[in-house]
Amino acid sequence: MPPRRDARHIALLTNPAAGKGRGRAARDVVLPRLEAAGHAVRSLEGRDADHALELAREAVADGVDALAVVGGDGMVNLALQAVATSRVALGLVPAGTGNDVGRHLGLDRRDPLAAADRMIASLATGRRERIDLARVGERYYATVMAAGFDAVVNERANAMRWPRGQMRYNLATLAELRTFTPLDYVLELDGETRRLAAMLVAVGNGPSFGGGLRIAEGARLDDGLLDVVVIKPVSKVELVRTYPKLFRGTHVTHPQYERHRVRRVTVTGPDVVGYADGERFGPLPLTVECVPGAVELL
Repeated sequence: MPPRRDARHIALLTNPAAGKGRGRAARDVVLPRLEAAGHAVRSLEGRDADHALELAREAVADGVDALAVVGGDGMVNLALQAVATSRVALGLVPAGTGNDVGRHLGLDRRDPLAAADRMIASLATGRRERIDLARVGERYYATVMAAGFDAVVNERANAMRWPRGQMRYNLATLAELRTFTPLDYVLELDGETRRLAAMLVAVGNGPSFGGGLRIAEGARLDDGLLDVVVIKPVSKVELVRTYPKLFRGTHVTHPQYERHRVRRVTVTGPDVVGYADGERFGPLPLTVECVPGAVELL
């Protein structure tokens, strides 16, 4: 059946490996749903991340109405590099491990058809949500940049070949806890310089990362500001005790918690690599600025 006159052109970009194959399975139910609604769908699947980004940018350059991704936060981050500040809307079918962007949108990775129906309704009514992005150089992220203990753990875990999944991060956490000490940071907060020691510094565009860790509790994706969170020195026992509070956002009452709301921040620290949306952004110093309303979400 040919597309309807009011059909939209959608590029559907899938990470087939997301969620141990959940991505491909979700794509296989979402694609016919979108086509049944009368839309013209271009299904894309990159050989690797670089190829997937190339396909996404080609689709945006071709003038598709929407780029929809099937995957986790890493896939969303990849798509942001193609759609940020463009007129192409971003759709999401969460199928990864973290899914912090999907969580913000109220999407359940166990129900890909509900995500498809949300996109269909948005395309039909024109109702969209415009959100801010954080920009580091020419790269964007949607959730949180980690630049402390959590980033050190991520760096170690990425260097490990075994085991796979969450257990790798658990082992990396235990390994780092044995030797980790507070780091000396320099923060430039909208031009004001602060020097301090901390366990971690996180720069939140949104409130959570890492599968629901609400490190930047209270951060909003549409306020034109970044939330810079500092956890000042605590004992290793206290760090382990505080960790579960991150899932509830109740760590904000801890006496070593500090929060700053700014439009731009430069984070400098020794031997730390910044991670944002779960992706490696590079060693400090890194400058992050908020780009208000940078992307439109279906």
